[in-house]
Amino acid sequence: MEQKGVQLDRETFSCSICLDLLKDPVTTPCGHSYCMNCIKSHWDGEDCKYSYSCPQCRKMFTQRPVLLKSTMLADLVEELKKTGLQAAPADHCYAGAEDVACDVCTGRKLKAHKSCLQCLVSYCEKHLHLHYESARLKKHKLVEPSKKLQENVCSRHDEVMKMFCRTDQQLICYLCSVDEHKGHDTVSAAAERAERQRELEGSRQNIQQRIQDREEDVKLLQQQAEAINLSADKAVKNSKKIFTKLIRLMKKRSSDVKQQVRSQQKREVSRVKELQEKLEQEITELKRKDAELKKLSHTEDHTQFLHNYPSLSPLSQSASSIHIRPLSCFEDVTAAVSEVRDKLQDVLREKWTNVSLTETKMDILLPKPEPKTRAEFLKYSREITLDPNTAYTMLLLSEGNRKATLMSQQQSYSSHPDRFTNRYQVLSRESLTGRCYWEVKRRGREVYVSVAYKNISRAGASDECGFGQNDKSWALDCYNNSYSFYYNKVQTPVSGPVSSRVGVYLDHSAGILSFYSVSETMTLLHRVQTTFTQPLYAGLKVYDCYGDSAELCKLK
Repeated sequence: MEQKGVQLDRETFSCSICLDLLKDPVTTPCGHSYCMNCIKSHWDGEDCKYSYSCPQCRKMFTQRPVLLKSTMLADLVEELKKTGLQAAPADHCYAGAEDVACDVCTGRKLKAHKSCLQCLVSYCEKHLHLHYESARLKKHKLVEPSKKLQENVCSRHDEVMKMFCRTDQQLICYLCSVDEHKGHDTVSAAAERAERQRELEGSRQNIQQRIQDREEDVKLLQQQAEAINLSADKAVKNSKKIFTKLIRLMKKRSSDVKQQVRSQQKREVSRVKELQEKLEQEITELKRKDAELKKLSHTEDHTQFLHNYPSLSPLSQSASSIHIRPLSCFEDVTAAVSEVRDKLQDVLREKWTNVSLTETKMDILLPKPEPKTRAEFLKYSREITLDPNTAYTMLLLSEGNRKATLMSQQQSYSSHPDRFTNRYQVLSRESLTGRCYWEVKRRGREVYVSVAYKNISRAGASDECGFGQNDKSWALDCYNNSYSFYYNKVQTPVSGPVSSRVGVYLDHSAGILSFYSVSETMTLLHRVQTTFTQPLYAGLKVYDCYGDSAELCKLK
């Protein structure tokens, strides 16, 4: 409670101009007290020298009041100073170089709390109280402190600019509106602000919607990144497991081959050694026989020679001749293993190429900006032709199968399961993926410019066959001087300039399909954002009048 009383004393004995304790206090006829120098400086600085006002209550004096020192107030202020308490605000309350200063404060100025758009003056909290107390001043527009208040003043008439000239797109004062801006489309600044505020809110809504869309895109990309990481981790894990099994299998096969070769080696070597032993025995026997014959041949007694000759044992049957093959008995094994190696390398090389191609295609999933000019669209132009096997029998294809014309007589097409049997339609021969652009030139009352999946129904007149009447096709109906878009039986009115040429832009991976009216400029008619699950085919439908036609234009 004591501190509250001290604070009350500070306010009571403070000058409302400098906000410091009163120095040489004087009192005006209306009863308010000020430092003598402060009130003198205030009145010296007033523009009008024929009247003077009190800075607090704004009471006017026709003559400058005579100021006399208030002795009692001076004594009380001195007593207050002896307590050691000062009424000066803290340093952070004073205006710095970057702050808006109070225009009323003298000496060291305080920070402005509000700026008045009517007074074109900035006030600190102390000097602002009249705007809260005076019924007339309460109507003034107070805003956050501003250094640009003078920008609200007309440099020509020195008046507040409260009007806006829509003709010249500038702020003006009332005198300007009856002078150099006379006859112009002028409104109050408040009315123009309200109009532009609505536009601003609309722009903000668009921006916020785009932010929301982009945040959704970011979430989708984050999910895509997570899916890619999970898929990659799974692929690495599974690949490692498969290669580990493959390496284990190869090691086992290597061990089997080694075991088989060693076993065969043992058998072959054993057989050779067995044969070698037999041959060595035969050699021993032959040497012994040769020694007997040699001994007999040296017998000089003819009778003895003839007597002993018949007693010699005959030669045993000799083994058949041995043919030694070149040492290539295991080369077949090496060749077989080499063949397995080559096949395995080919398989691994082929599969690795497929892995690389799959990896390269991943970036297609990332969104790409849509072209803006026709020149940019033409970078994605595709040469498309019509497939005669799909054409309705009363459609004549010409211009290298790029033009379809409705005829009064059936054409001599052979029977084919891809043909539309009851719809005046034809599909392109080429499938469309990636980013593509093509243009259709139409002549006649009604032409459908379409895209469709290959599995759209062909036989009969049901909605399953018609462009735009099912979930397998999208179609822009160009009827006389109007457009409509169809998908899955839902019709969407489309507005835009009528042209004999329609441009179609497809970004298959991004799910974007756009139709444009093409003349000297390109105007977007309708855009589809979806997910395409199959390759698309360009489609044309020429309906209603014989002689009407639609042609896929040559763009290169």
